[in-house]
Amino acid sequence: MELQYRPDFEEVRTRWRAYWAHEVIDRPVVFLTAPKDPANPPRYPKELIQAYASPAAMFDAFETWAAGTYFAGESVPFLNASYGTDQFSSYFGTTVVPAPDFETAWAHPVVDDWDGYEVRFRDGPGSEFEKALAYFREGAKRSEGKFLLGMLDLHSNLDCLSALRGPEALCMDFYDAPEAVDAAMKVVRAAYRPIYDRLYEAGGMQGRGSIGWIPFYCEDRFAGIQSDVIAMLSPEQFRRHVRPALEEEAAMLDHCVFHLDGKDALRHLDDLLEIEEIDAIQWVPGAGQPRTVEWMDVLKRIQKAGKGLHLYDWHIEEIKRLHKELRPEGLMFQAWGDDVAEADGLLEFLKKDT
Repeated sequence: MELQYRPDFEEVRTRWRAYWAHEVIDRPVVFLTAPKDPANPPRYPKELIQAYASPAAMFDAFETWAAGTYFAGESVPFLNASYGTDQFSSYFGTTVVPAPDFETAWAHPVVDDWDGYEVRFRDGPGSEFEKALAYFREGAKRSEGKFLLGMLDLHSNLDCLSALRGPEALCMDFYDAPEAVDAAMKVVRAAYRPIYDRLYEAGGMQGRGSIGWIPFYCEDRFAGIQSDVIAMLSPEQFRRHVRPALEEEAAMLDHCVFHLDGKDALRHLDDLLEIEEIDAIQWVPGAGQPRTVEWMDVLKRIQKAGKGLHLYDWHIEEIKRLHKELRPEGLMFQAWGDDVAEADGLLEFLKKDT
């Protein structure tokens, strides 16, 4: 298989295949990009993704960005088609509004009382999900032979309920209406697979492979999975309301990475590490916290449990200096070089030093 913006894609696929087999070819996996012209770096057109208002303009702008980007290591040119963490909840009735900087989007809660709101997957004509499918179908045509289309950032399970109800109200529901939470979770959990499968098919991912906003490439079904609301849960609440859903999601995917968000979520790390089908952890310490390079105890704890790591915030010099603190098996660095020479230099250094 060839991609216009990554002519050596078959070699990249081979290296990702080795990654999932827990093999190291000659260095850790690096999802590495750099501008071809540092004096005129391309800009990723994130504002055009919002609500899929202008697909043609989005694809044109993306290809301009891809043409000016050097893809090195195991990086894959792909269009991240997500426009916010609560997009999944819009398929159940929320309205999602983009942030001013277009880095994310927020949902407006719609559930005042669980008894007065029908929690159901809305996928009919004119629905937000149908808009996503249409965008994916168009993207599958436009991207063929050029780049990949990324799987959506599916904040499903309890994150979806948090968006529908509002996080504060949902936390009270754990005590005042736990059966209603269970019933709503049952509906949301049942919708995860059909939502994923229909997006996968519409995006033409069968045969091409899949990738997501956590940029791990898989020749079959991949997604980042998460539940950010667990930072507010006790271990008992996590085990009742969230862990079974995560186990289902991980089991239906060929490979997945768990997005562990915030220091308060660390109380659930042991439970997460027990889920066999989770391949790797993306540890995000959160705003105001030290970067992951300063959480070596947590990173080693994750590796000791046999899970991989996604390290997205290490500078290139930090990767060179500290990569041997961690085992290369299952290790994935995501890095951005200032120019082509710096990107190539990192790969050559890791080959010699691994």
